[in-house]
Amino acid sequence: MSSQLAPIPILNQNASEERGEIARLSSFVGAIAITDLVKTTLGPKGMDKILISASNPNELIITNDGATILTKIYIDNPAAKILVDISRTQDDEVGDGTTSVCVLAGELLREGERLVQQKVHPQTIISGWRLALETARAALQASTQDHSSDKVKFREDLLNIARTTLSSKILHTEKDHFANMVVDAVLRLNGNTNLDNIHIIKKSGGSLRESYLDEGFILEKKIGVGCPKRLENPKILIANTAMDTDKIKIFGGKVVVDSMTELSKLEDAEKEKMLNKCKKIVDHGINCFINRQLVYNLPEQYFAEHGVMSIEHADFDGIERLALVTGAEIVSTFDHPELVKIGTCKLIEEVMIGEDKVIRFSGIPSGEACTIVLRGATSHILEEAERSIHDALCVLAVTVAETRTVLGAGCSEMIMSKAVDELAAITPGKKAMAIESFAKALRQIPTIIANNAGYDSSELVSQLKAAHHQGDKKAGLNMRDGCIGNAEELGIIESFKVKQQVLVSAHEAAEMIMRVDDILRAAPRQRKNLQH
Repeated sequence: MSSQLAPIPILNQNASEERGEIARLSSFVGAIAITDLVKTTLGPKGMDKILISASNPNELIITNDGATILTKIYIDNPAAKILVDISRTQDDEVGDGTTSVCVLAGELLREGERLVQQKVHPQTIISGWRLALETARAALQASTQDHSSDKVKFREDLLNIARTTLSSKILHTEKDHFANMVVDAVLRLNGNTNLDNIHIIKKSGGSLRESYLDEGFILEKKIGVGCPKRLENPKILIANTAMDTDKIKIFGGKVVVDSMTELSKLEDAEKEKMLNKCKKIVDHGINCFINRQLVYNLPEQYFAEHGVMSIEHADFDGIERLALVTGAEIVSTFDHPELVKIGTCKLIEEVMIGEDKVIRFSGIPSGEACTIVLRGATSHILEEAERSIHDALCVLAVTVAETRTVLGAGCSEMIMSKAVDELAAITPGKKAMAIESFAKALRQIPTIIANNAGYDSSELVSQLKAAHHQGDKKAGLNMRDGCIGNAEELGIIESFKVKQQVLVSAHEAAEMIMRVDDILRAAPRQRKNLQH
């Protein structure tokens, strides 16, 4: 009889399984731990994290960008990995809101865990959350503004969005300077959302204030020895071809010679072959040759003698961008000059930035292209500045495509939570508890922003909630003075698409984790001993 009651193992002996409440608790704990890790970076007074590489202790990153923190840390918990994925998706889709989406999903799960402990079934919680999501989204859409028809107002909106995005970053001390810079760069694109036209280069030295927007393309390379250093109205050939065969390189074979004369003939044949290639390139009628690969001494000398500027090792990103902005095509063979698309611009010259020489292409036909030159004291500051600028550019590009805006400073979250609370009041049954929990999770965003600034969050959020219930739909947190203010007058404006993406992604991730009731871990692969 006892043998009939014994459990029958169906998994490999080293595989593990967590069921029911234990599996759910494991998921909640992992997701909430990740939320607690990044929530201190949220808002204009958020703190930074130092990330140190395990393999190289000298490699460290100082950042408060949610996506960077989450993608750089090693995580073993499956639920936590889901939050990392939504943060990465948020970064790819809209560029900003990477911390907010993770925090909102974590707070939803915190509320969900409380309801599960009160014996509310996960499916009931999920249906309540879905009703709350639709109501919150409708309230968010109703609170949007669109100034795209008025160019002056729309530019002011873009500046405010850029300032709001940069206010939580390292650039907050110079946010007006950088906001103007990124808005000018995005408006140059004329509605195009391809940010490849905006090149960012980092140069150590000076201060952040010395960063500037250059209306041209800057390549961080050097012009070949003896070549012209300045060209007006150049004809540019961009290539990805081997220009280093002036040395004998016969792969996979042996050449046996019995005298130095024969070796010399081989070398001469190689040189002749290289010179013929150089002649074909010059016959295109160009006076600037840019190659992705190295250009050795012999071809460099040939180009210098024929008055052609040669630039070597313009890495793949460099030549892809150059081809895009100068209107050229990247070529590898040179037998048909009539089929090759030659690039052009008004001026190529060598300029100094700090202590480094760079090559500047001015008056490029693609008037959309520009370069943001970042200056800063250390490489860590420059890297964080680049991440901040990238976030701002992505948000602005999204806003140019989807021109509606919403108020920030916790205002949008309070508008949504008020609408969700009103839905809970008229919803019968246990679903009402789930809907209330959704509203509470939304109110956690302004609570965390106030906590990170060192203010009394309970007092501020209760004042904010009261203001919204009294009909002040523009009330938000003023983190400069630690009080409630008018978010529109404070200029705290965010992109509608970013806010909506945060809401939808956080709900989807929380719902996915809430559905889990079983975690199966495969047995680790057995390593076989190698017998010699």
